[in-house]
Amino acid sequence: MNKAQAAPENESIELAKNPQSEAVDALTPSTPASNTSYFYTSNQPVALDTPAQAAIKNGVRLDLPGTITGAAQAQITTPEFIDLASYRAEGGYLLAAAVAAGKTSAESVLTALENAGLRGLGGAGFPVGRKWRMVRSQPAPRLMAVNIDEGEPGTFKDRTYLERDPHRFLEGLLVAALVVGVDTCYIYLRDEYHGCRALLQQQIAALQANPPCPLPRLELRRGAGAYICGEESAMVESLEGKRGEPRLRPPYIAELGLFGRPTLEHNFETLFWVRDIVQRGADWFASFGRHGRHGLRSFSVSGRVREPGVKLAPAGITVRELIDEFCGGMAPGHTLYAYLPGGASGGIFPASLADVPLDFDTLQPHGGFIGSAAVMVMSQHDKARDAALAMMQFFAHESCGQCTPCRVGTAKAAALMAAPNWDTATLTDLAETMAQASICGLGQAAPNPLLSVLRYFPQEFTGGL
Repeated sequence: MNKAQAAPENESIELAKNPQSEAVDALTPSTPASNTSYFYTSNQPVALDTPAQAAIKNGVRLDLPGTITGAAQAQITTPEFIDLASYRAEGGYLLAAAVAAGKTSAESVLTALENAGLRGLGGAGFPVGRKWRMVRSQPAPRLMAVNIDEGEPGTFKDRTYLERDPHRFLEGLLVAALVVGVDTCYIYLRDEYHGCRALLQQQIAALQANPPCPLPRLELRRGAGAYICGEESAMVESLEGKRGEPRLRPPYIAELGLFGRPTLEHNFETLFWVRDIVQRGADWFASFGRHGRHGLRSFSVSGRVREPGVKLAPAGITVRELIDEFCGGMAPGHTLYAYLPGGASGGIFPASLADVPLDFDTLQPHGGFIGSAAVMVMSQHDKARDAALAMMQFFAHESCGQCTPCRVGTAKAAALMAAPNWDTATLTDLAETMAQASICGLGQAAPNPLLSVLRYFPQEFTGGL
């Protein structure tokens, strides 16, 4: 049976402690000489406007110059965890309190998000301000569903931020609930994130014990290991206790979602940026970017690079710039051969496309998309066809089985791709059928790696194409 399952009931578990590293504590001055935060580029920190969101390199929260140099010298990789008291000490939850008290209007929040150009950072990239307005216009009661399933291969940015700064996300959630008029929020967490579940339970309990404003009902729910439940309507089905299968649309979940109510659905990282954008202004967020793009993106970088990890970088950065400036270059003995710009479903690009800006709408002309910004880097020691086969096998395993084009197409394609010589005509027909006839994005995007190999890597086929 495929793994598209309903979310199990919450269980009582012992809360894990999340102590800060004693070494990091020792390196952080009790009275900082400056509260300037730093955005990491290359091997040197570049100051942002005070007090900007700290960037992360090698798992270390790099707030202050002393922390940066000290952690580098001591080779410390234990992250500094920001609990409720620390978060409030730096101005946390002031925005949520202001919105609740009417000191900051809902319209000003919506305008800031729209002017910043913030889009959903889970893959689809729908404009955030527009989505909030859509749900806000629907009749009450309204609900919210937050997707922290993070099942896309190579994606780990949400977990990285959640383990370090959970209250920045929770404040974004509260602001969204206040602006849209939501009375219950469901947080859908990947089941494999056991430590994150304990952490969130602990921090939500602390917030409820000392709230900055009236809180909506907060429900933390576990997923059941099904990749398909990262799709918004399948997640809603799972939250309702049903088999996780995508719904036919319309109606959209903004109109008829969880338990038949209008539902605001968001990815974790999308809400993570709400506080900074509203407090610092839309121009601050939009001022970042390269090659005509605007904003910040969190890239989960893995593969043949010296320094993999979550890299907070300007939107529109190229993979060549990302590798050289944020990852310390390629690993010794490796040269760039190919890369996946958007996880398993974002396609596979050759090194000749290493200067294409990484952002929404820039990769589609080349047969890919940014998705969750999971960048997997391949070298001359790897084969694109092997990566494409692994991706197709993954999709075949994770298909919910609801529609024939995806259920049969992924399995058939995986079998054909395992052969030494590919039946390119049949594979092309399968890919076209899956892309055009599948119900949801899994089946529609599953052929992307296959089509990329056929388009960009003909040299890998025995006997040619």
